[in-house]
Amino acid sequence: MLPIHHLIEQAPEPVAPFSHAVEADGWVFVTGQMPTCPDNPDAPLPEGIEAQTSRVMENLKLVLGGLGLGLQHVTFARVYLTEFKRDYQAMNAVYRAFFEPGRLPGRTCVGVSGLAVDALVEIDLVARRP
Repeated sequence: MLPIHHLIEQAPEPVAPFSHAVEADGWVFVTGQMPTCPDNPDAPLPEGIEAQTSRVMENLKLVLGGLGLGLQHVTFARVYLTEFKRDYQAMNAVYRAFFEPGRLPGRTCVGVSGLAVDALVEIDLVARRP
């Protein structure tokens, strides 16, 4: 069975040549989202790690929602931070608030030297259809 490639109309325009998500055998791989505004991709990025993390999570919800899924279907997340030591705790506080208590997905979080659009954070997800 070939994978299904999804572009979600409500989600932010991709910043590079990729699909918002690719689905295979019930697994959904959501491409890393940036803190860009879905309604105005040229708008400045939100200020600070809290606002950027919140925007990224909202963008991820848009992608999942376009597929009939939600954050409760997420099994794994990868978080990329450009200022790991400075932003790790603040990012975690915002990130945690998007999930039900006791229902956090598995996760990897790494520091990187740079991200597209000069973002402070990028997050990608793996979800599973029920």
